[in-house]
Amino acid sequence: MLYWPSSSIVRALRRTALTAICLTGLGLGAQAQQSAPIQLSPEDQGRGLNGVQKNFFFAQGSAKTDKDYQNAGFFGQQLRPYLAGNEEALDALNSYRRQKWLFVAERLTFVGAVGVYGQQVLAKSNDYQYFNGTQKVAIGVAAVSLLSNIFIVRNTNSHFQRAVEAHNAGMPAARVGLLQRLQPGTVGLATSATGRPLLALSWNLH
Repeated sequence: MLYWPSSSIVRALRRTALTAICLTGLGLGAQAQQSAPIQLSPEDQGRGLNGVQKNFFFAQGSAKTDKDYQNAGFFGQQLRPYLAGNEEALDALNSYRRQKWLFVAERLTFVGAVGVYGQQVLAKSNDYQYFNGTQKVAIGVAAVSLLSNIFIVRNTNSHFQRAVEAHNAGMPAARVGLLQRLQPGTVGLATSATGRPLLALSWNLH
């Protein structure tokens, strides 16, 4: 004699199945979003060595207008969530962030040296000074700062571009299709040989 599950058990199994499918769909959607290619704005794609130090703009997938691009932030922090799981891309983005911090430190050093020099010019109310001991040090610091700026900004933008390239190379669209094919096509209930209720899943093969 076969044992048929009660209506309460059937409803509970259905709720469990629906919950599992919803969670699977959300997980696949999030993974697909991360796997979408990143596109830089046309202006940012053309940045080369020693490029200007301003924020990058990027879009996920294809972008048709300027409004489709979003600001990556001064340190590229807005791009970071899209690179989750790709160590090569994250390493490149970390290098970009490090170079941006060095750039900030260099700019502050230069401005501070110029400020000290200017303060020394007016240090004496009745006599302007242009080359005393403190001013010589300030000039030297400013010169070293400007020289270091050349090396700091030379490859800074390249690190950001490499992060995007690593993401696009490591997350092919085929992987998204595979994840979508793993999602079950139908969900139902069945009974085992002993009459116990079972959850039945089926997949559509393409």
